[in-house]
Amino acid sequence: SSRHIVYPKHQAGHIGKQAGYLGSQAFYPGRQHSYLVPPAGAAGIPVQNQPGRPAGVPWMPAPPPPLNCPPGLEYLSQIDMILIHQQIELLEVLFSFEGSNVYEIKNSFGQRIYFAAEDTNFCNRNCCGRSRPFTLRITDNVGREVITLERPLRCNCCCCPCCLQEIEIQAPPGVPVGYVTQTWHPCLTKFTIKNQNREDVLKISGPCIVCSCFAGVDFEITSLDEQMVVGRISKHWSGLLREAFTDADNFGIQFPRDLDVKMKAMMIGACFLIDYMFFERTR
Repeated sequence: SSRHIVYPKHQAGHIGKQAGYLGSQAFYPGRQHSYLVPPAGAAGIPVQNQPGRPAGVPWMPAPPPPLNCPPGLEYLSQIDMILIHQQIELLEVLFSFEGSNVYEIKNSFGQRIYFAAEDTNFCNRNCCGRSRPFTLRITDNVGREVITLERPLRCNCCCCPCCLQEIEIQAPPGVPVGYVTQTWHPCLTKFTIKNQNREDVLKISGPCIVCSCFAGVDFEITSLDEQMVVGRISKHWSGLLREAFTDADNFGIQFPRDLDVKMKAMMIGACFLIDYMFFERTR
């Protein structure tokens, strides 16, 4: 039977203490979950891929920073969707050498929020492939680094339950606000979002087989008991030629507008970890 969970006050407060406020209580009934974001494909949610923008994309105006907001994260305070577009590297297409990944991060209006650039060396990129360790630096419209993502070198084999994938989210750089860790499961794709004290806050669940052939892929962000969907990371189908000859991927992240900005930053980190683990091409 359908289960639509509304947390009691003490439980909701417990989650809020760990993760920040989980958003307005606007629930969308689903077959197995209650939703703080509409199910994939719901009316008004543009889950399809949006075309790339030319150079000179306008930047999102900076809103007033909320109380206790890390510098630069105020851009996340008034949005409920993020679009991440990886830029195509011509040298990768022509010579099959893996270059440093570069991304544009935009709001749902197509305004640029951040610019993300991978900081790795040639050997790591071309020898370790999708398992490579990296530092990803996310900067705002004045070039200030506001989020740093650190991924250590770990085993990328689902058969090995030790040394699983992890990414650390820092905001500002040098100050950890959370972690996203892979959770071992024999069949499904599982991650756990942890706060700065490494306490479990949310879970991420993906499909058994992660494949974006001719369709998108959704990773649902849920409460710890997996009964409430509080967000979604979606890999968008980019078209046959782009998918076949490049690893330039497009993602969308949905979350409640009033979710804590640190939690939104952790969801961005989760999206990049998923991109490198499952959608980065091996040379």
